[in-house]
Amino acid sequence: MSSHVATGAHDMYTRARRWLAGGVSSSFRAAVEPEPLFLDHGQGAHVVDVDGHRYLDCALAWGPLILGHCHPAINAAVRTQLDRGHMFGAQHELEGTVAERLVAAIPCADLVTFSNSGTEAMQVAVRLARAATGRSLIVKFEGHYYGWSDSLLVSYHPSLAAMGPRENPHPVLGTGGQSSAVLDEIVVLPWNDTQALEEALARHGSNVAAVVMEPILYNSGVIAPKPAYLEAARAITRRYGALLIFDEVITGFRVALGGAQELYGVVPDLAVYAKAVAAGFPLSVIAGRQDVMELMATGTVAHSGTYNGNPISLAAANAALHELSRPGIYPRLMTMGRRLADEARTLIARHDVPALVHQCGPVMQILFTDQVTVASYRALAACDSVLSARLARELRLHGVLILPDGRWYLSTVHSEEDIQEALGALDASLSRHPWR
Repeated sequence: MSSHVATGAHDMYTRARRWLAGGVSSSFRAAVEPEPLFLDHGQGAHVVDVDGHRYLDCALAWGPLILGHCHPAINAAVRTQLDRGHMFGAQHELEGTVAERLVAAIPCADLVTFSNSGTEAMQVAVRLARAATGRSLIVKFEGHYYGWSDSLLVSYHPSLAAMGPRENPHPVLGTGGQSSAVLDEIVVLPWNDTQALEEALARHGSNVAAVVMEPILYNSGVIAPKPAYLEAARAITRRYGALLIFDEVITGFRVALGGAQELYGVVPDLAVYAKAVAAGFPLSVIAGRQDVMELMATGTVAHSGTYNGNPISLAAANAALHELSRPGIYPRLMTMGRRLADEARTLIARHDVPALVHQCGPVMQILFTDQVTVASYRALAACDSVLSARLARELRLHGVLILPDGRWYLSTVHSEEDIQEALGALDASLSRHPWR
């Protein structure tokens, strides 16, 4: 495959920019180099772009396609529901059916409710926490992403200079046009630091409604929690009467059927799910303790949305949860993830590349760094992001798609042959340039 921009895709991008702001529908997609992808179709673990180039897909639509493209069970469920109605604005049987499946799978779930995106769901969770506690402050962590809402898009990927001292981090707004007033209700901390969390709750605890975190920091380096860190966060929040909220938008239905809370055995008060829950259809879930979730049932906390509980998305979710409940699904995903990471480490050593390989479940990232460990966003921010972007470009030229930041996703339909194809592309990519 040549390195120049494919003609058909370039023409589409040029036309799109005349009417579509930036030529893309999400600012994250604009980061794809050399130009945003224009795909024509996908099947299983592969996609084909508008110029006929076939790729092994290890980006999976930024994660949702846990069952790959065009999974027959998902397609069949959606087709059946289309013939029955795609929108009601009223209740239907699938709501209760899917809710029952979710409560059975998610450890923290006494009750659930539906919305459409992770951003929406996290807004609901924070509102519930504030209503349940009568407090206003939210504790969040550097490098963690909870969606693009004004109230939570703070210190997602700030520069090292903007973050200030580790002992007293500066909250950093995430975008132009964002209200600076949200900074009055946010406390930002380094993650994976039990002492920092303890000290913050000791200082602000009487006004902290919730501590919100990704239980595995997939959005910033695929960083696992340190041993006992999640357990400590659970104990500290209980001691100070704050809710613990897990953002399981990525971890949910990916590392275990019950998400990271099942994997690590730490149960939060509330959790938010999206992406994999409906295998690529728009659906998000808020799950949690009955006394907190009942605040919506009583009308104390407003939660509305025309598309909430959409029957098409719930048909997809019902089928996806059935498929993900099959025996052996998660052991295989874990095994494939470890194998990809282990063999990537071998290749990196063979090519004498200064890099670390992070892997949690079926997600991997190669971090270009001389550091011995990377356990926080600050350490990630010191890694070479230019080389990460270069590797994503090189892999694309060798027929493998990963995310622009360097993340690799695996699905249930990736095969042993696909893993070998991916590793062959990585070997070829590391051969092309000096990586120091």
